[in-house]
Amino acid sequence: MAASGAYYCFSEVPSEDTVLLQTLTASGWRLVETRLLFYHDNLESFDQERYPVRLAKAEEEAQIAQIAAENRNDFDRFHADPWFGTERADAFLARYAGAAVRGYCDDVLVPDEPGLPLQSFLAISDLKDDAALIGVGLSRVVLTAVGPQNRGWHLKLVSETVHRAREKGDKAVLMTTQATNRAVFRTCEKLGFKLGGSSHILSFHGD
Repeated sequence: MAASGAYYCFSEVPSEDTVLLQTLTASGWRLVETRLLFYHDNLESFDQERYPVRLAKAEEEAQIAQIAAENRNDFDRFHADPWFGTERADAFLARYAGAAVRGYCDDVLVPDEPGLPLQSFLAISDLKDDAALIGVGLSRVVLTAVGPQNRGWHLKLVSETVHRAREKGDKAVLMTTQATNRAVFRTCEKLGFKLGGSSHILSFHGD
């Protein structure tokens, strides 16, 4: 991109910083996503029922990449940004999901229910650098997708992520989603997540 003169950049700005948001939008930056941060910090008392999950296998990388691409959220920062376009955004999510299975993320959870087709996953980062800096164990849901044959598994995978964090001795689980994603809101309400903050994603590019 540098050789052709093209460029793309983005920034996440807290909703409270209205001056910066107004300055960026007045300068040609484009709003592409409004994001909410949820957290669960009462892990010791988390008593949600257990669900059968396992770690994704290396040979499932292509399948998980396909799940990510096919079960898109039209309001995520990639699909909402015209610079990407649907095809490029799908390809990016597929590549990210594949990399998560290869080790870019710490764990990728999938259902382990007999007879259930694999059509959902949840990728987790343990935020090791942040945890080391503040001395508190953290886990973060970084990417998840659920196909129609795995309906209901978003809640189950997130629940098992909280159990995983509790067993590791972490202090909190973090999860972000778009302000339009009511399905994730329901998961958060059922599992005891709290709203921690909001921010906006803006982008700027030149062709």
